[in-house]
Amino acid sequence: MSRIGKKPVPVPEGVTATVEGKTVTAKGPKGELKFVVNDEVLVKMEDGAVQVDPRDQSKLARSKWGMSRTQIANILNGVKTGFEKKLEINGVGYRAAMQGTKLQLSLGYSHEVVYEAPQGVSIAVPKPTEIVVSGIDKQAVGQVAAEIREFRSPEPYKGKGVKYADETIVRKEGKKK
Repeated sequence: MSRIGKKPVPVPEGVTATVEGKTVTAKGPKGELKFVVNDEVLVKMEDGAVQVDPRDQSKLARSKWGMSRTQIANILNGVKTGFEKKLEINGVGYRAAMQGTKLQLSLGYSHEVVYEAPQGVSIAVPKPTEIVVSGIDKQAVGQVAAEIREFRSPEPYKGKGVKYADETIVRKEGKKK
């Protein structure tokens, strides 16, 4: 039994959720999201909550069960409050700036790195060394943050690069004479 999957997903106030066949649709103050569940999983509305059950007790159905419940919980939370990832930039001369809708990064390369966020994800730069990625789709927000971090991931000796705000870099000791 999936401990996560057997819990019903409560629909928060201000959000309307509908289940039509295999599609779960959520509308809220931030927007609208849809999720199509796998064939191995059954979804239904019960008492103002979305209930997810496996179609049978096969290993495939049970493995999709908890993941589907989490995806539905994420779309309900996303249309209500949204998601946010913070990134920090460490290094001499490393900085970020917004140029219109594009993110411009100076990361020690011979050229500026320009990144344009996909539809539905917004990027803000409150300080030159801080980037905030936000949106209603948790997967898209995480993907954009990972792509920005990938331009210059933090190195273990001086900790220079782009890192998540809650990430700790395991530092290494340098060469000895």
